[in-house]
Amino acid sequence: MANTGRGQGLRGRGDECEQLRRLLSSARSGSGQVLVLRGEAGGGKTALLEYLIAQARGFSVTHVAGVESDMELAFAGLQQLCSPLMTHVDGLPEPQRDALAVAFGRGVGPVPDRFLVGLAVLSLLAAAAEQQPLLCVIDDAQWLDQVSTQVLGFVARRLLAEPVALVFAARDHGAEVLHGLPELEVGGLSDSDARELLDSVVLGRIDERVRDRIIAETRGIPLAVLEVPRNVSVAELIGGFETSTTRPSAGHVEESFVRRIASLPRDTRLLVLAAAAEPVGDAGLLLRAAAALDIPVDALAPAEAAGVIEFGPRIRFHHPLVRSAAYRAADLADRRAVHRALAEVTDPQLDPDRRAWHAANAALSPDDEVAAELEASAGRAQSRGGIAAAATFLERAVALSADPRLRGARALVAARAKCDAAAYEAAYELLAIAELSPLSELQRAEMARLRAQMEFTRGRGGEPGAPQVSAAAADLIDAARRLQTIDDESAREAHLEALAAAMYASQCAPPGALVAAAESARHAIDNAADPHRPTDLLLSGMADLITGGLTDGADRLRTALESWCTHAQRNDGEALRWLSLAFPIVQESATGELWDDEIMHRLATAMVRNARDAGALATLPSALAFRAGVHVLAGEFDDAATLLEEADAISAATNHKPVKYHRLHLSAWRGNPDETAALIDVATDMASAKGEGRLLGLTGYTTAILHNGLGQYEEAFAGARRTCASNDLGFSGWCLVEMTEAAAHLGERDAAEDAVARLERRAADSGTDWGLGALAGAQALLADNEEADALFTEAIKRLERTRVVTQLARTQLRYGEWLRRSHHTTEARKHLGRAHETFSRMGAQAFAERARRELVAAGEKVRRQPMRSGDELTSQESQIARLAADGLTNQEIGAQLFLSTHTVEWHLRKVFVKLGISSRRQLRTLT
Repeated sequence: MANTGRGQGLRGRGDECEQLRRLLSSARSGSGQVLVLRGEAGGGKTALLEYLIAQARGFSVTHVAGVESDMELAFAGLQQLCSPLMTHVDGLPEPQRDALAVAFGRGVGPVPDRFLVGLAVLSLLAAAAEQQPLLCVIDDAQWLDQVSTQVLGFVARRLLAEPVALVFAARDHGAEVLHGLPELEVGGLSDSDARELLDSVVLGRIDERVRDRIIAETRGIPLAVLEVPRNVSVAELIGGFETSTTRPSAGHVEESFVRRIASLPRDTRLLVLAAAAEPVGDAGLLLRAAAALDIPVDALAPAEAAGVIEFGPRIRFHHPLVRSAAYRAADLADRRAVHRALAEVTDPQLDPDRRAWHAANAALSPDDEVAAELEASAGRAQSRGGIAAAATFLERAVALSADPRLRGARALVAARAKCDAAAYEAAYELLAIAELSPLSELQRAEMARLRAQMEFTRGRGGEPGAPQVSAAAADLIDAARRLQTIDDESAREAHLEALAAAMYASQCAPPGALVAAAESARHAIDNAADPHRPTDLLLSGMADLITGGLTDGADRLRTALESWCTHAQRNDGEALRWLSLAFPIVQESATGELWDDEIMHRLATAMVRNARDAGALATLPSALAFRAGVHVLAGEFDDAATLLEEADAISAATNHKPVKYHRLHLSAWRGNPDETAALIDVATDMASAKGEGRLLGLTGYTTAILHNGLGQYEEAFAGARRTCASNDLGFSGWCLVEMTEAAAHLGERDAAEDAVARLERRAADSGTDWGLGALAGAQALLADNEEADALFTEAIKRLERTRVVTQLARTQLRYGEWLRRSHHTTEARKHLGRAHETFSRMGAQAFAERARRELVAAGEKVRRQPMRSGDELTSQESQIARLAADGLTNQEIGAQLFLSTHTVEWHLRKVFVKLGISSRRQLRTLT
């Protein structure tokens, strides 16, 4: 079925209508539903949405349509959608309620993360749906402001057990953030349906050949067919006796509206233009604008008669394309006149941002006063979390700045905002404007730093045409050095970024690049007046570690990490900023080089809690991945997998690339050769393409873990040798243990001794049970009988006092193997049995099988058992069950996992059924 105008039916859309009815039925039964209608302009998406709304009996309905001229106002679309639901806002948790209030300009407070706003909207929809199902309809989603689209995309990916349907309509190449959601393609009608539609709107006979030509030209696009009576003469319809040059094809539907509007009287056209430029449809505002333009209100009558616009309490266009046609068809002078009138009549207190935007569009030439208003609007947008809107306001302010110094300063700030909004092309253009302006030395240094940051981010993201990570790392070092004599604090932050970038570049960077970065950072710290912040201590400690070894850097690193944890526990906001500044790579590497499992555990826990509490979903996936890595070392593979799945889900919901490092590490420990080999191949190709040498180093380390577990020591030796040569901080020291084991099994004595010597230099000074236990276990592989026995015993005792269960089980396995070969069979069976039990429990398939083979060789009868794969609970169910067992309420669990309370309840009901229990008290005894 097709749109035949309001009040008429639909044709040829039987399948689409059936899918929409099923969607409503599923939502009515409590299953959250999401659908994106995709198609070209005029294809009937709006008609299908109207059909959906008409069918939604028993639903509450909230509806918003994106407006092109409103795209720059942060949260404008979201606020309109949520406005009818705000009576439920008091029931939201306080952080969500506050985030929503700030985002909608109803309160003041710190800038809310847009995805915390998303969680608030999710909770709001769930609350509104408690009494009756809720239908949310978003038409012309390609014209929503960017932050509203991002938030709704996030909400759509988290809907599950709520009686809510979220339905979008968007053009084929718009609203990219919605890609990946369920879609329904809305194409042209079939020839037969298009003929029926044409016959229904044309009075009299149509020549068959003319009809066929019209159907072919319109390609069945409903709106193009509906416009035929307005664009094709009766003579041509009857027999083709005239030649029309204005018939609307699918690509010219909007042009037909342009022609219709152009035929109206001038005053009418100006009022239609004013309505098109005023996105809210406020009839009172339009009346005031008409007065400012000295046009009588009855001038709208011809537009109503022509089916262009409907005048009522809200101004409504016949079709969204009419609005865009009215605006685009107007000449520049008329647009400016209309925007000037709208700026005059828009209340500067109630709606200062829209007033500033109208004033900007009315400006004939640079105007510093209007530019200042736009700058203020950008500040308000940024305070609400509308980074993209702030960037657009600033970009326009740049164009209107008459003062060259102000123009350059604003261009630099706008470029930063565009970068934060991932609009890199626009950011580069603004940097070019700034570069031609009279900037201060500090501003030019900041510009160099911003350019280097963008190049590095694009390189890591693998964007086409982006420089390799190694090249971007060099630019960051240069930018940091440039700042050193100008702004001491900014220089140290830039050096920390440069050091992190050099660590990512690793073996793909020129030789000595990491050391050069560390030496430059050391110089910056030495010249600093008061380097007391955790980031300063972290930078100093890492620089000392790289240039002088663990002895030089350990104390500062430990102090830095302890201080960071303290700040994180206070939730003072600084911890998150420092985390994003240094990337998790520096903190992770520091804990790895310290061989300190306790500080690693505390740091990872604090990172996740801090990111969750702040709703910082841009940072949370990395924090979750770091926490997953801690679980892997502890042998808690199911917990690690749960966190990695959550990280991937959030990355998908926020349109970011998923985290790869710790998934590769987990897969290697689980010991599935096919899965791990596939991940290694993908990571190798990706690392080579991006110039990210650290990822190449990780592939060697994980290759060594996998093949040592499988007893394939040549492959393990080759992988370990690659990684140990690259010296990737954080895990190359751990890889020396893999190198020693593989070399010892192959009889590569010299290589094994070299690995142990290098391990001693990196672990002996740690003073931790993990570091000293790992060293003793490696030394035991090369020692004589009595010394080996003592070293193995020391290693096991030390590792038993740590959280690093994987290495404890590995050491028990090696000790058991050594005892069996030394003919101490009874003792060997004891240690091999412990190792086998631990590996089986954690799901380390390859190592468990290696321990089983040794047990059989020692005379123990051990059956092959299927590896533990966790309970029948899914990873998310397991996570919710643990949090519930810890005493968290459903609302608290939802806040932690960015789920609605209804979804948590739904998961818990499934948990109870699967575990055969009926209460949380029973849950505490099982988790």
